[in-house]
Formats: sequence, C-alpha cells, structure tokens
Amino acid sequence: MFDTIPTERPATRLLDKIQLPSDIRKLDEKMLEELAEELRHFLIYTVGQTGGHFGAGLGVVELTIALHYVFDTPNDLIVWDVGHQAYPHKILTGRREQMHTLRKPEGIAPFPVRDESPYDAFGVGHSSTSISAALGMAIADRMQDRTSRAISVIGDGAMTAGLAFEALNHVADTEADLLVILNDNAMSISRNVGGLAKYFARILSSRLYLSMREGSKKILSRIPHAWEFAKKTEEHMKGMVVPGTLFDELGLNYMGPIDGHDLKSLINTLKNIKDLKGPQFLHIVTQKGKGYAPAEASPVGTHSLSKIEKSLSKKSNLPTYSNVFGQWLCDMAKQDEMLVGITPAMREGSDLVTFSEQFPERYYDVAIAEQHAVTLAGGLAAAGAKPVVAIYSTFLQRAYDQLIHDIAIQNLNVLFAIDRAGLLEDGPTHSGVFDLSFMRCIPNLIVMAPSDENETRQMLYTGFVYDGPASVRYPRGTGPGKSIDQSMTALPIGKAKVIREGHTIAILAFGAMLQPALVAAEKLNASLVDMRFVKPLDQEMIVQMATNHNFVVTVEENVLAGGAGSAVNEVLQQQMNTETLNLGVPDNFIRQDNPASMLAQCRLDEEGILASIENWLSNSAITASRIS
Repeated sequence: MFDTIPTERPATRLLDKIQLPSDIRKLDEKMLEELAEELRHFLIYTVGQTGGHFGAGLGVVELTIALHYVFDTPNDLIVWDVGHQAYPHKILTGRREQMHTLRKPEGIAPFPVRDESPYDAFGVGHSSTSISAALGMAIADRMQDRTSRAISVIGDGAMTAGLAFEALNHVADTEADLLVILNDNAMSISRNVGGLAKYFARILSSRLYLSMREGSKKILSRIPHAWEFAKKTEEHMKGMVVPGTLFDELGLNYMGPIDGHDLKSLINTLKNIKDLKGPQFLHIVTQKGKGYAPAEASPVGTHSLSKIEKSLSKKSNLPTYSNVFGQWLCDMAKQDEMLVGITPAMREGSDLVTFSEQFPERYYDVAIAEQHAVTLAGGLAAAGAKPVVAIYSTFLQRAYDQLIHDIAIQNLNVLFAIDRAGLLEDGPTHSGVFDLSFMRCIPNLIVMAPSDENETRQMLYTGFVYDGPASVRYPRGTGPGKSIDQSMTALPIGKAKVIREGHTIAILAFGAMLQPALVAAEKLNASLVDMRFVKPLDQEMIVQMATNHNFVVTVEENVLAGGAGSAVNEVLQQQMNTETLNLGVPDNFIRQDNPASMLAQCRLDEEGILASIENWLSNSAITASRIS
C-alpha cells in the first residue's frame, strides 16, 4: 500500500524486462504478483509526474497482466471502454519509457489510439462503446476465418448507457466469439466474492460443466418440454448464487463475480474461457485506486490527478465557470420551485454537489446516459417543470438526435448548461469544439456564449426564463475575473455589445475569445464586439460593423466549418460584399497538450490573433487604399 506519490522513479527490476506482452507470457505465473506490485508502483509515480486518470488504472493492474498473460495480444484484441484504465496496458505494451510524455504534444495519448500502437485495438474516450466495437471485430474475424479473440473490458458505470445494452442485445443473435468483462468497482469486495462465488465461477467456466451442458441439451432437446424445464432449473440455481440471470437471458454465458485482484483466480478463469465458442460474460469486482491509500479512500476525488508541480502551486481564488453555474443553479432553485437539475454522471465536474445536497428531490443524476438525460428533460418540460441539463460539450454530441427531435421540434423550455466548451488537454475525444456548428443549425434553439463570469450568470438566467430551448456554452477553468452581480437580469435576445470603438477593422469575438481578441484590438486600434449570441445573431450589429469598417474579423473557439464565423459570412453575403477573416479551430483534430498551447497552435491566443490579422491585412490587395 502506498500513501504518497513518489517523486523519484521506483526500482522495478521485473517490470523493466517487459518490453511487450510476449515477455509477460515467458514469466512463471508465480512471478506475476511481483510484476503487479511493480506496475502499480510505477503507475503511481508516472501519473504523479504527468497528471492524468489515476484510480481506474490502479484498479485493473491484475486484470491487465492476466489478459496479456493468457491471450495472444495483439492478435487477440482488447477494447478498453472509455480508456481511463488503459495506462497499465500502455506500460506493458512497449510504451513504458514514453509515459513521461503523457498528455504532451507528440507524446503518449491519454486514451488508447489505434495509430499509436497495434495493441490499441480501438480508439476510445467516450464511454460504453467497447461491446459494440469488440462485437464488430469478432464478426469481421469470423468473416475472414481468423481465430483471434475479441475482448471488451467495460466498467459498471459505462454499463448504464443504452449503447452497451444495445450491443448486448445484439450479441446473442450473432453468436460471435466475444468475451465481455464487466469491471465492477462500485462496491468493495463483499462476501459473495469469497470462496463460494469463486467455486461457482470456476464450475460455470469449466470444460466439464460446459460439455455436460451441451451434451444434456442434445439429449433433452429430443424430449418434449424436458430441455426447457432443465434450462429453467439451471437458470434458477445460477440466479440463487450469482447475479447473472440478466446476462444469461441476453444469451451470454455469465461467470462470476470473482475478485479482480486475485491473479491466480483471474488467470485460471480466463484460461477456461479462452477457447470457448460464442458470447461469454465475466464479472469481476475491483477496487478503484487499489494500492494507493488516498485513492482508495476517495475514488471520485482521485479519478484524475494534476501533476505534482501543479498541486504545489498556489491555487487561484477565482471561481471557475463551473462554480458560477453551480452557484446560479442554487440561487435560481430558491426562486423557482419547478427548477430541476439533470446531469449524466457529471455531478462533481459540473459543480452540482451543493445543489444535489440542498435540493435532493429536484436533482437527477441519470448516470452515463446522455440521450436519456435530454429526453427526460423534454418530458419534464412538457409537463410544466423547468429542467436544466448540465452537460459537457463533447458529451452533448451523443444526444444530438434527442436535442433536435425531443426538445427543439417541440420548442420545450429546457436550458442546456454546456461545460468544457473549447480545447481540452485530453485531446480530440474531449475537446468541445463542434457545438456551435451543430447547434446553430437547429430551429428554435437559442445559442449563447459568455465572455466572462458575470455574463455567464446573466445568460443562464436569460436562457432559463426564455420561452423555448436555450443553451449557454462556457469553457473549463477560470475566467478573466469579472465581478459577479448577485442580481439576475435577462439580456435582450440576440443583441451584441460593443467593447471598444476603433477604425478600419472590426473584430467580432464569441465567448471566451473576447479576452485575447482585446489585445489585438488595442494594438490595431480596432473595434471590438462581444457578440454574446451565436443564434440569433445580431445582424444589425454585423451590418453596422461592416458598413463602418473596411475589414471584419471573427474569432471563436470552435471549428471554422459551420461555426459562428460562417454565420457572420452568411449575413454579410446577403447584405454586402465585405472582406472577412474567420479565425477558429482548423479542420483537423487537435492533439493533446495543455489548453494554452492548443490555442496557440490554432493561433487563437493573443499573439496568434494579432499576427493572423496583420498577415491577412498585409496580403490584401486593397489594404493600402482602404486604410489610407
């Protein structure tokens, strides 16, 4: 057990010999416990230096070793759901000495990525995709007469999503050779994961039991009703000792639960399962943060860590945008008893903790089920409640159909508080840079982008009292430090605000891009507008700026394709011919890095915005005549 994160690399005599999983398979099974201890120690050290997801990886150290020991990876394919738990897998698959580059540009990605390693069978980042992906691989292998095995490792949290059950529902119909491993870390190792449960898991996965079962089926199937009676008797007995009846009914052979930290039991069970035909389901129970005392005590608080250097620095006293939302939600709930808060498993991240404690009867965490969260909000709104859906930008993508079909078409009063808008250090799977594009094309939906903390509070209020669906999208972290008015005033819908007046150039900034754009505006003596609304656009302001200035520049932390800049172009194309420069995220996926560097890469920081405008002006054929 470790109590602190080591600041110096630990001695890992056995781990240092493991370059690839084939080296693990050369070890005597008795040596694997030592390997697990070293791997856990190295993982704690590594994440302490780089930051990253922490508790999930510690919980699957033994499982990771057992999978690579028993199966012939990478010929056998492992799909790690979400990927939070994949660091031990990366360490054992040739990337140990690159782990210090985690989350850095050109370094190791924070999630499994197909082009990073042949051992990363499928790229992940969002939850509940592994069973569908692994099933597809199993079917493709069968089509090509390959004998490789597809394995899905999915957590109990990810199993709450509809996608996982859609895949499970399809598995039996395909009869594919698929192994689904449920990594259940929501509970401690309880009594049913003792000797009796291990015994039944061993029996249910044994060749003797399975051969007898198939032989009995062939004989009894010839006797009317006999096989159905025998099957029901077997299911009843299994249901008494294992919680697997549901999965058996779905057509998977359920085994478990077993202790996911018992290497010997894991290896024996996996060996029994390895060559079985058809869909198999193994239920293991693990402890998130296993081996690191603070993580075991607080698995939520240590889900992801900042690197040691950051944790020692002085923390900002400024509220984050999430804090502003959390406080507003509580204040608004005191004023309106019909307000309901909804989150798809992001209580802490969206700062709903206080709300959940003060208003438990009006708080709904629907687990990892974004589609359900949105349609639940639609049902609430249809019956007179006033739902607020707190959701990350990247996860709202998963509920796009519901946003259109269940909310916008019916013009229901639902407010979407969209957190983590913009570029994030976890890279393309988590960056929220598409929402302006996919929301602004939806009729009835109001789209707002605040530039500071107070504007965030006022926009949330504006969206809440608006008659119809509305959204407020804001970035992660702190804002510029604007004082927040405790009073709440609805903003005029679709109206922008002039921040400074200048000459020749008008910069139209959307959301958090106002702050870096201000530097460029001051150096260029340009006019600057806080656009505030992406939909409806302040067309009058746009035309006024284009009329009074020779050049118009738009700045947004969203992809250029179909974004706010495109919306401005559409207005200007209809009304006048004005030279326009659109600045935003380019048409490619931005790799992981710290957000400031990612913004600089996209030329959306102070220097980049200024340089882009100056370069554009210098290359304009009519610049000289217009400026003069």
